Amino acid sequence: MAAAHAGAGDGASASPAAARATIEEEARALLPAPSPDGYEDDDEDLEERAYEAAEKVIVCISDVPDPESGGGEWAAPPFSWRKLWLFTGPGFLMSIAFLDPGNLEGDLQAGAVAGDTLLWLLMWATAMGLLVQLLAARLGVATGRHLAELCRDEYPDWARRALWLMAEVAMVGADIQEVIGSAIAIKILSRGYLPLWAGVVITALDCFIFLSLENYGVRKLEAVFAILIATMAVSFAWMFADTKPNGKDLLIGILVPKLSSRTIRQAVGVVGCVIMPHNVFLHSALVQSRKIDQNKEYQVREALRYYSIESTIALAVSFMINLFVTTVFAKGFYGSKEAGNIGLENAGQYLQEKFGGGFFPILYIWGIGLLAAGQSSTITGTYAGQFIMGGFLNLRLKKWLRALITRSFAIVPTIVVALFFDTSDSALDILNEWLNVLQSIQIPFALIPLITLVSKEQVMGVFKIGPNTQAVTWTVATLLITINGYLLMDFFSSEIRGPLSGSLLCVAVFIYASFVLYLILRGTELSEKIVKAIRNGFS
Repeated sequence: MAAAHAGAGDGASASPAAARATIEEEARALLPAPSPDGYEDDDEDLEERAYEAAEKVIVCISDVPDPESGGGEWAAPPFSWRKLWLFTGPGFLMSIAFLDPGNLEGDLQAGAVAGDTLLWLLMWATAMGLLVQLLAARLGVATGRHLAELCRDEYPDWARRALWLMAEVAMVGADIQEVIGSAIAIKILSRGYLPLWAGVVITALDCFIFLSLENYGVRKLEAVFAILIATMAVSFAWMFADTKPNGKDLLIGILVPKLSSRTIRQAVGVVGCVIMPHNVFLHSALVQSRKIDQNKEYQVREALRYYSIESTIALAVSFMINLFVTTVFAKGFYGSKEAGNIGLENAGQYLQEKFGGGFFPILYIWGIGLLAAGQSSTITGTYAGQFIMGGFLNLRLKKWLRALITRSFAIVPTIVVALFFDTSDSALDILNEWLNVLQSIQIPFALIPLITLVSKEQVMGVFKIGPNTQAVTWTVATLLITINGYLLMDFFSSEIRGPLSGSLLCVAVFIYASFVLYLILRGTELSEKIVKAIRNGFS
């Protein structure tokens, strides 16, 4: 090493390339040893990765004939329940975002205001969410890198930093809702003894305890999420059985589309809650927790097969849980004077007054389910934050340090929010509306890069999506962005007053729309013509 330094210090004899090679060699010496599996090149040791090789779950995928080596045509191996079990985990962690406190509040408000009439929309919204998440899984499995890492390479520095900022803002907004939901549950279960801010602190601390389980293996952490999802399923199914909803109305609500002007806001809320921007980044990283060689096409195809099955099952479970919540509140409050006033803060008390105690008071059943939703979504939010920060900024930090930084981004504003808004139910409802708006604004900055990348052969190789799939995904993305745009216009039209506020909003909308348009058109012939015309105009 001393010789290397001496050579590097000799300006007359050492070339810039030699000096750069020496620096890279020294940097590699400070990093963990290369993976023994041979999948990663030495250059990749300088980059942040979702999972180190030693952390990945080994999935035995049988070799199949390679047609290029004269071994015949590829044939899909027979379905294996054992392999499905080994691949099970990432999809259920992803499904937590469909069950977070913000979604539960959307469910209960949809049920109270619209009854069972929006269940069909809930089903199709979940199907649209499944399509987006399957694309995220496809991206992660086929490339061996997650969305944030690929955005770092795909976009110029200014756009990459803007996308990172948007992803962080979206994650913090979602995290505030999730932590507040968990804190409300703690307040319910403690009979009001613990205030909202205390619940926030407890949630922040036990998040680290749960995440520490990852040190004992990815499967341990996945098992914790399985328990939390099962807790939600049992709690809300118990409420569903206690309230005895009408089966015929439920079936009609699922199968017969129905929408009225009175329920349009709840309908927009149901669809808008489906796509959580940070969840798209999360799922593309989680699928890398299984050891797959991206250079072997049959391994990638089999992984995609099992991940697709697992994700579909996971979102079917989340749909049933959301359905339970919607129908319970439809049964209890549809058409009542309380329908327009129900939120997370007072929902348990309204349920208790309506349905009483029974063997186990429904207030505490609701509290247990809400606590499981809040805790699980808070952990996945922190998990997603680690991938987003590491991927966009290429930070190779210890996981506990990344978790601490990510948690701090959200926990400080959440405590402030808890102290300021813990005054009335209406104050928390206003906060939730603003946070929903914040989430809606961020959706294009996850969806558009995702669809752009999975459509590029340079990124995906043979696994890029075809023209028909591209048409469907862009249609779904346009629909989701339009629906959320309606939510934003509806919200700001009632909140913005005065010419100054209106002018500032117009400027913000112009900048926002320009960036969205840039993401859509980047790399196309039209964008190149526009850039050339602008340059000619200034020359």
